[in-house]
Amino acid sequence: MPNESRTPPVPFSFEIYPPRKPEGMPALHETIGHLAAAGPQFISVTFGAGGSTTDRSLDVLTHILHTTSVPPLAHLTCVGSTYADATAIIREFLDAGITKFLALRGDPPAGVAEEDVFLGDLESAAQLVQLIGRVQTEREPYAESAIPTLPGAARVTRRSPVEIAVAAFPNGHPRAPHATADIDALLAKQAAGAQFAITQLFFHADDYLGFVERARAAGIGIPILPGIMPITSPSRLKRVLELSGEALPGELAVALEVEPTAEGQRQIGIAHAASLARDVVAGGAPGVHLYAFNNHDTVLATLREAGILTTDKETTR
Repeated sequence: MPNESRTPPVPFSFEIYPPRKPEGMPALHETIGHLAAAGPQFISVTFGAGGSTTDRSLDVLTHILHTTSVPPLAHLTCVGSTYADATAIIREFLDAGITKFLALRGDPPAGVAEEDVFLGDLESAAQLVQLIGRVQTEREPYAESAIPTLPGAARVTRRSPVEIAVAAFPNGHPRAPHATADIDALLAKQAAGAQFAITQLFFHADDYLGFVERARAAGIGIPILPGIMPITSPSRLKRVLELSGEALPGELAVALEVEPTAEGQRQIGIAHAASLARDVVAGGAPGVHLYAFNNHDTVLATLREAGILTTDKETTR
């Protein structure tokens, strides 16, 4: 019989955030269990500006590390941090066993203009990428293990590797000074040692595919994961647009507004996100990264509708 051709699985990952209060941890732990069972490449955990949720971020990261087989990825921001502060946080995360990071410049605290706040010793995410690598090198230049047959001797091995991701902005960062600034910034992050990028959300597949084409033409070779967010209500869409600076997606906005039921709006958001996922994967995306809003049902439904996740896969992982 001829060999059956099989479509290789599409890698996927999720983003979650620490709860505002400790009482929210049990519900988040349950969500993490469902997300981990689906078999993602990693689960990323956000980090407040200036380290405002450092402790809870680390609690969530170590929970993922110790209770699942999925690697946790820690968001780190550097805005408002001194070198000493940033180094201490990086070392704390490394000492806890976290070796995957998303290096972000970050935003000033809400309601505070950049000119009115200390922006820190690190001026860019590229510098944070370099600092993470340097801290790990200084912390663990090499590892030693005893050789049982040779008392007093040790086998020297390379230090534990770190993997560093960075952000990319298909439609431009809201504070970008010119049209090519985001490509230039991603080139600098790649040169600093970033190994892959995750995009800000977008609403049309061509936004992502066009950005990747421009990035490749400029010499960016690292994988660029598309960041996709199921938008399940008009209020969530409004909030996302406020935070991201993205242009209003007219067709999606109208569909959400005219649908009278919450469940109907949820299905519209899932269908839109699933369509995006299918289109970017068909265009060559190396996987998809889903912003979960700490809700496993919606992102898992999106992956199922996109044909990326099957029920069998979710229950057997």
